[in-house]
Amino acid sequence: MIYFQLFLSFLMIGFTSFGGMSMIPLINDQMLSHGWMTSQEVADIVAIAEMTPGPLGLNCATFAGARTAGMLGSLSASLGVLVPSLTLTMLAAVFLRKFKENRLMEEALYGIRPVCIGMIFAVIVQQSQTNYAGTLLGFVSWQALVTGAFSLVVLLRFKWTVPKTIILAAALGLVLGQIG
Repeated sequence: MIYFQLFLSFLMIGFTSFGGMSMIPLINDQMLSHGWMTSQEVADIVAIAEMTPGPLGLNCATFAGARTAGMLGSLSASLGVLVPSLTLTMLAAVFLRKFKENRLMEEALYGIRPVCIGMIFAVIVQQSQTNYAGTLLGFVSWQALVTGAFSLVVLLRFKWTVPKTIILAAALGLVLGQIG
């Protein structure tokens, strides 16, 4: 029964929040109202979920479900929080397929492309300022540029996998960081 309750709780959270930090009050409310966790335990779960890769809501659901009811609880909560996104994505796919030949839809999607490219470019610029700006007078960090260039070469020229490239970049960043 607890597995179904976890599923329903996280299903409701998935449908009524917008992901990320907006899920935390709802998760806290559900955990406290069912008596599954204390406020401190929820805070600990959120802290762990923020440190691990992946979406915050899914990580919280996984950890909260595991803490509450073990592996099956983890699976139940994770499925509950994923069903809303999956459902909305499938509905969007059905509508996009149905209206694929619609001239208005084609024009709308054509207009969205430059916006998406602009948003990606804005993220690149913002992240570059954060990751490549040096600490001295705003100069570009040569260590970050070397690491980025080397990573690009091994990805494109030598066809390394992304995980191997990330590990190499981390090691190179540590070594070059000690030099500079």
